[in-house]
Amino acid sequence: MHGRVARSAFALGSAGMLVLALAGCNQSAPEENSSQTALKIVEQVQIDENGAEVKPAEGTTPADPAGDGKATCPPVSIAMAGALNGPDAALGINIVNGVQLAIDKHNAANPGCQVQLKKFDTEGDPQKATAIAPQIVDDQYTVGLVGPAFSGETKATGTVFDQAGLVAVTASATNPTLSENGWKTFFRGLANDAVQGPSVANYLKNTLQQKKICVVDDSTDYGLGLATAVRETLGPVADSTCNISVKKGDKDFSAAVTQLKGASPDAVFYGGYYSEAAPLVQQLKDGGVTATFVSADGTKDQQFVDQAGEAAKDALLSCPCGPATGTFAEEYKQKFNADPGTYSTEGYDLGTILLKGIDSGAITRPALLDFVRNYDGQGVARKYQWTPAGELTTNLIWMFKVQ
Repeated sequence: MHGRVARSAFALGSAGMLVLALAGCNQSAPEENSSQTALKIVEQVQIDENGAEVKPAEGTTPADPAGDGKATCPPVSIAMAGALNGPDAALGINIVNGVQLAIDKHNAANPGCQVQLKKFDTEGDPQKATAIAPQIVDDQYTVGLVGPAFSGETKATGTVFDQAGLVAVTASATNPTLSENGWKTFFRGLANDAVQGPSVANYLKNTLQQKKICVVDDSTDYGLGLATAVRETLGPVADSTCNISVKKGDKDFSAAVTQLKGASPDAVFYGGYYSEAAPLVQQLKDGGVTATFVSADGTKDQQFVDQAGEAAKDALLSCPCGPATGTFAEEYKQKFNADPGTYSTEGYDLGTILLKGIDSGAITRPALLDFVRNYDGQGVARKYQWTPAGELTTNLIWMFKVQ
């Protein structure tokens, strides 16, 4: 099995997956650190919307950003917008590193076509993204964008990019409604939460045979959208007595923990990001909640493990992101001295697609938009081909486990 080979070659996760050596990042006692050093996020199984296993495709060759080395182009740039600082920065850094690797490989092989990467830090904040979007579209050299990274900032800026005719391929924004705005420049490089939510819900309900599940969301566009899809798919398995909403930025979850303990569920699903998931899972463990902790791509980062410590053990994490394999994983680790993280693969693949467009002669915004709209090719993570609404034509989800 392809995934088993990949697992033996490297550990999946974020930039810090090599060793949990920074004791200062953990809030647990020093004597526990030795046991925590082994914890990592490991791929388990690829599933469809019914929660059933789907074997990964074998023998596929991903597109190479280096191309044939003969490309020529005038000065052009690709932008990346996402959280590069702030509590959720690891996710944005994973993406920008993937894009950077693709561009560096391209530029090294194509002296006649040097593409620049321009990075824009939104901190994942829709208001900051709104201020940054005009800077991106006003740059005449920028012909394509990887991002924005989060759903809230994508929702806030999509119209700006659409009006400018700038193709915007997101590696990570998964709110289903983003493709319902009529934007002609929006393309999602992974499955949305209308796929992820039912897939993980059915995996818990049908495959793992969980009978009672509490669903918690962080009230963001991403977290609430995902949790809603999970609740709807679980039906009566989602216990209405522990249907809880918290807030992004919360650190004290004592009220939620009390409510969750009283419900005695088999599992707790959390829709949100790792910066809140880590203290939540710690407080659940400290509060005596023994339910399996389940979350999704916003939590699937080694920072979750670093910050939660031993409390993260056995947590299940779903992700529409594809595992990093083969040459890409080796080159990424060599360049950044870290394993690829969540969305690194998507950043690399989407950057590669934009570069292939530029190399084909699509050096204007309309031409590159048309190239992406008609693209059909294999990447490291998956095959990329889009519907007119900007959704992938094939969508699968991966399940991971902290172990």
